[in-house]
Amino acid sequence: MQPLILAIDVGTSSCRTALFSGTGARLVETTAQQSYPLLTTSDDGAELEPSLLLRAVVECLGRTMSHARGDKTLRGRPVLAGGMSCFWHSLVGLDGKGAPLTNVITWADARCRGDAAELREVFSEKAVHQRTGCMLRSSFWPAKLVWFKKRHPHVFKRVKHWVSPAEWLQSELSGVLRNSTAMASGTGLFNPTKLDWDAALLAHCEVDVEQLAPVQDVPFNINARLASEFPELSRMEFLPGIGDGVASNLGSGCSQPGYAAINVGTSAALRIMQAGKKAKAPTGLFCYRADSTRYLVGGAVSNAGNLRAWCVKELNAGDPLALEEALAHRPAPDHGLTVLPFWTAERAPTWNEELRGSILGITQATTGLDLFQAITEATYQRIAQIADVLVAHTGKAPKFLVSGGIQRSEAALQRLADILNHPLYPNPEPEASIRGAAVFAMERMGMPVEALSETAPLHPRREIAERYREARLAQTKLEHMLKKHLPSVLTAD
Repeated sequence: MQPLILAIDVGTSSCRTALFSGTGARLVETTAQQSYPLLTTSDDGAELEPSLLLRAVVECLGRTMSHARGDKTLRGRPVLAGGMSCFWHSLVGLDGKGAPLTNVITWADARCRGDAAELREVFSEKAVHQRTGCMLRSSFWPAKLVWFKKRHPHVFKRVKHWVSPAEWLQSELSGVLRNSTAMASGTGLFNPTKLDWDAALLAHCEVDVEQLAPVQDVPFNINARLASEFPELSRMEFLPGIGDGVASNLGSGCSQPGYAAINVGTSAALRIMQAGKKAKAPTGLFCYRADSTRYLVGGAVSNAGNLRAWCVKELNAGDPLALEEALAHRPAPDHGLTVLPFWTAERAPTWNEELRGSILGITQATTGLDLFQAITEATYQRIAQIADVLVAHTGKAPKFLVSGGIQRSEAALQRLADILNHPLYPNPEPEASIRGAAVFAMERMGMPVEALSETAPLHPRREIAERYREARLAQTKLEHMLKKHLPSVLTAD
């Protein structure tokens, strides 16, 4: 009887669970999904309530296993291993009993922008980036910890462990508090070459190594309570959760040289995976570990599907499907608008956290559809900027594979191909992150993973691609101008 693999994918807005075959194919009918609200504030806070996160994971797990029990082809088949993909750079403080003292402070929480700026005055950001693969910005733990220590000093002193949501969820499911190399490397406190915590940053943040979960890429078992509820999982070897970026590359089949994974979901990212002990990236891009032998180089943008959702709601633009159909008839940037899509503090490649969303060129003739198109294209332009830096770094354009919510629209995929000015290959497995969690577990169990079939590429249209190149130059010019002059404008009498 062929064993099954369980995969859990925890995202910023929802989680998914699914079973996979012994070859790495997702059993689509076992997929369960549950959403939860991101708690945002006017001062750029972005948190999740831990109890809702855990409840969503357990509910999805129950629905997945319930379907397996009701399917005669799956009933009784053992679940050999389990893996988890989880959003990176987020943290939660636990007390001595493992209970949360804080909400999950997510990667999108930018209340610590000022603290990040102060860190850059104390430390050389370039030197820290070379050591940790992370910039000294609000996305990462150093600034978040300094911010929390200042604002909530009494709670800060009570925290026994600082963990990512992946470690906390796993401790609730198993009773084991354990960190993966991948998740540790996304904190901004870990050296991906030395595979150890950065002592200088820990000291500045007033965090001891003992307050961090041990970094061990070894499996564990679920607790007795869950094992009694789901006996099929009682012997499952559960791997520590990996960052969603690692999972996306593994799930896309982009773990080999010459391939790049693009994921466009709530946020968006472009990454390549490389092998070696020395893990480095050019300034502006990140370098995170997949495990002790492989690492990622790439960049992420904060404003993607979340910004699209904002447009649909706040512009009152209409039905999303109708919008996509309308955009399909508008292949080029004829709206006359230049947009910086910085509704949430932006990341790669320029990390201009102080700049806010900006739209240049609005006239009385500008329509809601114009705005929707221009804002969508602006996000794609940020991905293209990352691609430009990455190609310059490697010296050769990789094969770009794309997954995520963008795959629901062929017109959106074509637009991204035009803006990148590179062929774009849709991923045959649209849920790359959850498949990547399964692949990671299968790798650790020594199981062969069947390669994904290759899809036909979408080729850029030369004349349209040239117009988008000009639009990218206009976006870059606007960003430089605002970065140079906005502070003086804001402080003028």
